[in-house]
Amino acid sequence: MEGIRKVTVAMSGGVDSSVAALLAKESGREVCGVYMRTWHGDDAVIPLGDCPWKEDLKDARQVADRIGIRFEVANMIDFYKKWVVTPLIDGYRSGITPNPDILCNQFVKFGALAEFAKAMGSAAIATGHYCKKRKNTDGTFDLIEPKDKDKDQSYFLAYLKQEQIRFAEFPIADLTKGEVRALAGKKDLSTACKKDSQGICFLGKVRIQDFLAHYIEKKSGNVINSEGKVIGQHEGLHNFTIGQRHGLNIPSNSDYNFYVVIGKDLERNELKVAFESEKKLYHNRFKVYHLSYTNRAFPERCSLLCRPRYRDPYQEIYFEKTSFDEAIIEFKKPQRALSSGQVVAFYEGGILLGGGIYV
Repeated sequence: MEGIRKVTVAMSGGVDSSVAALLAKESGREVCGVYMRTWHGDDAVIPLGDCPWKEDLKDARQVADRIGIRFEVANMIDFYKKWVVTPLIDGYRSGITPNPDILCNQFVKFGALAEFAKAMGSAAIATGHYCKKRKNTDGTFDLIEPKDKDKDQSYFLAYLKQEQIRFAEFPIADLTKGEVRALAGKKDLSTACKKDSQGICFLGKVRIQDFLAHYIEKKSGNVINSEGKVIGQHEGLHNFTIGQRHGLNIPSNSDYNFYVVIGKDLERNELKVAFESEKKLYHNRFKVYHLSYTNRAFPERCSLLCRPRYRDPYQEIYFEKTSFDEAIIEFKKPQRALSSGQVVAFYEGGILLGGGIYV
């Protein structure tokens, strides 16, 4: 941080990025707060939900004024559509479950927005992520656990490259959520008690299935149980993900059992289900692809820790690389309902190593 004269802070209108901007300002540097316009274009012909982006923009601007920093709005609509919205729709259409937050961080926030910051003369971009950056003796950087382990968001940064990490700052890494809110209150920031956002912002209160229905046509097909029998109909495989229980509308005829989605056959357009008690959702061995490393590649065969999904506890795995960007991972304990398209984040000693996508 020493020697950095100007920093751009990505301000979402929430308390975390507000305090990140405050701390950047208190470090004695020139700070510019930037709000990203993503999927809020006037020509957006999509069923937008109650996403309070105008309120968020207003809150971000108020905080910037309060702490006395320059404030800008960056138009990231085209980037967001290209790198987040379109892959989200295409992913569900092809039967997988993408992670839009990871795509946004990789390509938009630490991609296009970082380039926007550089064009303004900034030497770093700061965000309100709960993650810590550490400089190594060889001059490289690692991402490690923050002080608030319950809020650890390093999982969402698993696809950042070294050059992106080098340009990033995480000012609230050494604060807990409670401390962040307390500091915001002490400094009289309008976002001090604002609730955290949930889900994908541009969807608001619209269900993902209703959003996808605007882009993916209905295609009815059979629902097949574990015995191969047709027990119902579905209106599109994109409406379901592995492990899903609700929305099947198929009675189990049992007081103590229920159906869950265990697979999707795109060629036959069949939705496969089984009773939860059949344990069809639990597996130890998974193939992953599109391997990415935050610093350097780890050994082709090694034992690691991972987070199978966000907020999942660390799990022990054996990692075996099978090609340039593919590997087999074997969990010590069986994992439930890991879906194609989801991301697994790799760790060692609290250090984020990178990620892979389940096949």
